[in-house]
Amino acid sequence: MGSIQERNILVEKVCQIYDKISKLETLKPSKDVDTLFSQLVLTCIPPSSVNILTLPKDIQEIRSKLIRLCGEAEGHLEAHFSTLLATFQNPLHHLDVFPYYSNYLKLSRLEYDILSEHCSAQSWPPNRVAFVGSGPLPLTSIVLASYHLKETTFHNYDIDSLANSMASCLVAPDPDLSRRMIFHTTDIMDVTDELKTYDVIFLAALVGMDIVEKLKVVQHLAAYMTPGSILMLRSAHGARAFLYPVVEPQDLRGFEVLSVFHPDDDVINSVVISRKSPMNSNIAHKHHHHQLGINESIIPSSCKYCEFQMFNNPLNHMIEELAVDE
Repeated sequence: MGSIQERNILVEKVCQIYDKISKLETLKPSKDVDTLFSQLVLTCIPPSSVNILTLPKDIQEIRSKLIRLCGEAEGHLEAHFSTLLATFQNPLHHLDVFPYYSNYLKLSRLEYDILSEHCSAQSWPPNRVAFVGSGPLPLTSIVLASYHLKETTFHNYDIDSLANSMASCLVAPDPDLSRRMIFHTTDIMDVTDELKTYDVIFLAALVGMDIVEKLKVVQHLAAYMTPGSILMLRSAHGARAFLYPVVEPQDLRGFEVLSVFHPDDDVINSVVISRKSPMNSNIAHKHHHHQLGINESIIPSSCKYCEFQMFNNPLNHMIEELAVDE
């Protein structure tokens, strides 16, 4: 009875916050935007037994709209800081202006370590990596290219030409990264044979705002990725599913799921790592749980960096960092 009451309280609070967010005139960084999204994240972070699939249809619809609002707000936040960074002569020397840069450093280190565990000696380090949904501030690609995969070429895909233009401006002054960071303005669903050339493909959390859209992308990747190549994507668990779509291992037809990690701290996203199966989809599907049992042990018991809160006083941090820089 207690868990049902807790679930009802949680859902009611999320709906109240959604109602306020939906009435905002803009989702660009501001005090009101920051406050509401901070409240939302703090509400959804605590471990919860809530099963999103069992919630009433009207709550499901609110969740779907809320995920899209979160995506829009994150996009505005990244665009804001990408514009700010572009004002510096060497933008990559000032990435710490972005308030969550240290989180990206930790996240990228974790993903690098996990990738190195799953790649064979023959395929490590990867020669070509694709990041789908790179956005105007492609920090994951930048950090991995700068500190971990220093010989790898990164192909960044985004459907928004303005986002790619902003991102390109950040790396243009750097002679090394400008050579190894390539930006493609296209819908990933229109990319076919090129997908066969990548050793690793990252799928951003905001590519596919609901599970139907996301799985269309995943199945497209499964159709064209080379067997043995790696797909890394993010999911959500419990109440955190109000913030991001949920991807279950059994959804990844055509891939062998290597590991899934559900954080229980202030990290928002779960992490799903899979390998394009050399087998047909049905056979690969039968092996998913077997793969999980074998490989979950390599994941740290407490992972704080798989994803991070994006709405913690960004404007205050920006002002502080600019004061230091000056």
